[in-house]
Order: sequence, then structure tokens, then C-alpha cells
Amino acid sequence: MRVKVSVKTREVKAAIGSWIVAAMVTAGCPGAARGQDTFQPASTNVPNAEYPRIDAGSRIQFRIAAPEAHSVQAQVGAAPKVDMVKGADGVWTVTTPPAVPGFHYYFLIIDGVTVDDPASRTFFGYGKDSSGIEVPEKSVDFYLPQNVPHGEVREHWYHSQVTDKWRRVFVYTPPGYDTSAKRRYPALYLQHGAGEDETGWVKQGHANFILDNLIAAGKAKPMILVMSNGYATRAGETEPPQQRGKFHLPSAFGEELITQIIPMIDSTYRTIPDREHRAMAGLSMGSAQTLQITTAHLNTFDYIGAFSGAGFGGGPVNLKVDYSGAFADPAAFNRKVRVLFVGLGTMEPGFITAGVTAFNNALDQAGVKHVFYQSPGTAHEWQTWRRDLDRFAPLLFQK
Repeated sequence: MRVKVSVKTREVKAAIGSWIVAAMVTAGCPGAARGQDTFQPASTNVPNAEYPRIDAGSRIQFRIAAPEAHSVQAQVGAAPKVDMVKGADGVWTVTTPPAVPGFHYYFLIIDGVTVDDPASRTFFGYGKDSSGIEVPEKSVDFYLPQNVPHGEVREHWYHSQVTDKWRRVFVYTPPGYDTSAKRRYPALYLQHGAGEDETGWVKQGHANFILDNLIAAGKAKPMILVMSNGYATRAGETEPPQQRGKFHLPSAFGEELITQIIPMIDSTYRTIPDREHRAMAGLSMGSAQTLQITTAHLNTFDYIGAFSGAGFGGGPVNLKVDYSGAFADPAAFNRKVRVLFVGLGTMEPGFITAGVTAFNNALDQAGVKHVFYQSPGTAHEWQTWRRDLDRFAPLLFQK
């Protein structure tokens, strides 16, 4: 059975608005040209940096001084590279077409060498620290800090017996955690994607602000949020390198989560340490890990969220045997798991869309109860996953 989630009007308007602006720019409409008067420094710039800048039509202006360079290009996410133009002063500039609202990694390519923009803050993505830019979404602030009580994000280091290494988790505790010493909380374990790390859901995803705002509005239960590094290799072993078209999940993370992280969180923080008060979700690689781990440990998790990573690879889905056979008896799964959430952006790459769609269709055909949400106008990017979390969190730990 599919449970359909309606798209909020504000998102439809925002998506339509971006398409209209793009059409206006393409047609040379003077209304779009006026947007050049509204360029403002991006919120993700380093202090006092005037560029990159964004206008009301979501166009981006990049600027870099490279007087000895012969060619400079800019690339925002997976969009095509755009050539920058060199001025007499050796400064290269370009104004891009309108970008989809949300957070994007971006790169400058100087004489064929990809570099980070010194004017931008960096975020861990693509397996390295990368420049990032936040393109505002008009009239949308569910992932921004608001005048509401705020929780805290804590950096927690521990030594793992699985990897024999020091590892780190980030733990969000909800507003009032320190002043309500006797209160205990449910926990959501939230995973990042490939090429990212445990900082992603806070720095790029703003998960803490999303929860702050939902909790303040009474839409979500106060909860503890745990964000772990999804790469884990057993002591003495070497993980094979990732290869294009042959993606594999880090082999030891499931063991790390079940035997190390969850017991540590339950013993250190005031959780309610039972499956009815424990959820797991993730994006892309983290989504695949979530499905792999939760379906193998249904006595540990009662809520499951798969954002842009179900049916990973786009191959055929066989619910009789896939995912530890957890879906082989749909009625039993429906009784066991309270919420299964599947998310997808409408502009995702083909193999992601194929995999998630195949998984969703298989669940429908088998009669597995689940929520299927599609983020309008967004691709394999943080705006998709912010929206997923904004819809997933209110479903958790309800009576």
C-alpha cells in the first residue's frame, strides 16, 4: 500500500518560480535583468567576502583573481561548467543561469585544475573539503535558525573496538535537555551520503535547525539525533576502493552501529533504550546502509527512513530475499515497523530514480505500508534531503 504525501504549496510555487525566472533569462525578458541589482554575498562566504553573490532570480556571480591563468571555469554541483571571462585587471567573472534553491558544492577550474574558492567556506563532500554555496529558497525557512528554543550539537569522541580507531559522532540534544534532568528521549540515527561524513547533516543539512523548528511548532517529538561516520573498516582489514559503477557499502558500519554506537549513546545520554523509541534514516549511501542495517535488526528499530538510496543501483528488486528477507511476509513487516519512509527528488539522476522507483513499486505490489514522498524540482542534493527530514521527523515516536 502506498501512502501518498501531498506537496506543500510553497514548494510548488518555489519550483515554478525558478522555472519562470529561467525562461525569462533565456528569452531576454527585462524583468529578469532587473535581478542584477539585487546581487548579495552568499551566506556561505568567508567573512567580508563579496563574492560569490546571488540575486533574486537565484543567479550566481563568481569572481576570482587569477592574472596568470589562461582559462577559468565554474561548476555548481553536477551542472555544466560555465566559462569565466577575464578582465583587464586579471580578475575572472561569470554570472550563471538560475540555480535550484538549496545547498550546492561548487568548484573553480583554473587551467584544467579543480580548486576550491578561497572566498567560500568549505564543507566535506566529494571526499574532500569543497566550496559550498547556499541559494535561498524564497519564503522557505524550515531549515534556517528561527526565534525558537534551540538544542545543542555535541561532538563525542570514542574508541571503537571494531575498527581499533578513534571515531566521532555528533549528537543533537533537544531544547531543555540539560534542564529536564529526569526526562528521557527517543533517538534518531541519521546517516550521511558517500563522499561526506558525520558533519554533513549539521553543516550542509541544518538538521538541528529543522528539528528545533519542528519541535517548537509541536510537529515533532523532542528527540536525540545521532550522526555517525558511515565509513568503518574492521581492525586489520583494508576496504577496497570505490569504483565507478561498482559502488559498495562500507562493510563494518552495521557492526559498528549495533555493537558500539547505540550502546554508547544509550549509556551516555538519556535515551529511551528500546526499539519503539529508536529510528534510523539516511541519504544516498546512508539510505542504503539504513535499509541494510534496520531490516537485519528489526528488534532494534521501529522507524526507517530511506532518502534517495532505496533499491540502490536500479537493479530488479526481489522482496522475498532482498534486505534480509524482512519484506517476505508483508503483513508481519507491517505489524512490526511503524513507519517506512521512502524519499526521492523529481530531478534525481536516472539510476537513483530507477532504483527508488523500483523499490517503491515493489513495496506497493507486495502490500508493504510505507510513505512515499517526492521533492519537487530537486536532484541528488541537500534540499531534497532537508525536505525528507522535515516530513520524516513528524512521523516518529507518535502514539
